[in-house]
Amino acid sequence: MPVLRNIGQLAACPPDSPQSDAGLIEGAALAWRGERIEWLGRDGDLPEEFAREETLDCEARLVIPGLVDCHTHLCFGGWRSDEFEMRLKGRSYQEIAAAGGGITSTVKATRAASAGQLERRASGFLDDMLALGVTTVEAKSGYGLSEDDEIKQLEVYRRLSRTHRVELVPTFLGAHIIPPGFKDRRDAYVDLLCERLIPRIAQEGLAEFCDVFVEEGAYTLEEAERILSAAADHGLGLKLHADQLSAGGGAQLAAKLGAVSAEHLEYIDADGIGALAASGTVAVSLPLASMYLREPYLPARRLLDAGVAVAVATDFNPGTSPSFHLPLAMLQACLYQGMTPQEVLKGATAVAARAVSRGERIGSLQPGFQADITIIDAPDLNHWMYHFRANACHGVVKKGEWV
Repeated sequence: MPVLRNIGQLAACPPDSPQSDAGLIEGAALAWRGERIEWLGRDGDLPEEFAREETLDCEARLVIPGLVDCHTHLCFGGWRSDEFEMRLKGRSYQEIAAAGGGITSTVKATRAASAGQLERRASGFLDDMLALGVTTVEAKSGYGLSEDDEIKQLEVYRRLSRTHRVELVPTFLGAHIIPPGFKDRRDAYVDLLCERLIPRIAQEGLAEFCDVFVEEGAYTLEEAERILSAAADHGLGLKLHADQLSAGGGAQLAAKLGAVSAEHLEYIDADGIGALAASGTVAVSLPLASMYLREPYLPARRLLDAGVAVAVATDFNPGTSPSFHLPLAMLQACLYQGMTPQEVLKGATAVAARAVSRGERIGSLQPGFQADITIIDAPDLNHWMYHFRANACHGVVKKGEWV
């Protein structure tokens, strides 16, 4: 049974405490057996049975739960660096998309890539995310937008789930945009999603969740409700890209349908905030996307004050958030969203775990929880957030094993 001792500060991130309380313990110790945590508390209170076990001196470092990135688009072909310059010159997201760029260009590149190419590339991304202390990643499809190519992406995730140490949570995002070839036949594509793809994906167990992008140029509220209702009928959990570029009622729809999460929410209004608070749906903040798009940041303070839990994720994708650096997203949430370090840490651990329906076993350091542990080379949480480094992760344990 390994035991971590001489922990400068341990953030337990209890799942049932307020988001402002990360359960900080000074001078802590932590023990686990197999895949499960056995004990944690002050080092001086370590029970004798654990004191005789193999120990690791943390040298007064910070220990946190393994980070959970609960919104990524992990599997894709190509990049879109040309759009970076276009945005700097004043072109909007909508203008770039209308000119054939944006998601459409990534769909083309993803369709052209083989499954093996996509798998090797996504595996490399996961290696780098794990090195940052990220142990669980939600991964969306949505760059295939045809039956064969959506299945190709989801099968990549299935294979990676078997071969990579990072735990993957697959999400079907066939409703990302209306794909080329269906612009004048929207209903036919929605029919394909509801009557063919969702039943097949559910039957083959290729995804845990279904997501829809509700926005001008993507899907209407009515289309999203039909798609998500079909997903619910087939046992998939529900997520929603909502209110990213305008207040379009996506948050209210997520609440109405009992979605586990509503994601983006940069333009959420008071009605949307009230709906999320009443439903218990997690708000997922994506500050890296706000930075790259130079759009407003999610109003986290208003959401938190209203009783909405706020997760923090990267939105890693090739166009609007080409970075998987979750600690950087956490720093931005502190600086631009008014969140405290404790709120941000819980947002990337316990609350993010709720956003992927794993809040009962990951995202917290509690007896009985999975031993997903990240050691940070900083004396405490405030110092880690304040003194940004390329990578402060010192070590990672996943399911009880050093990785």
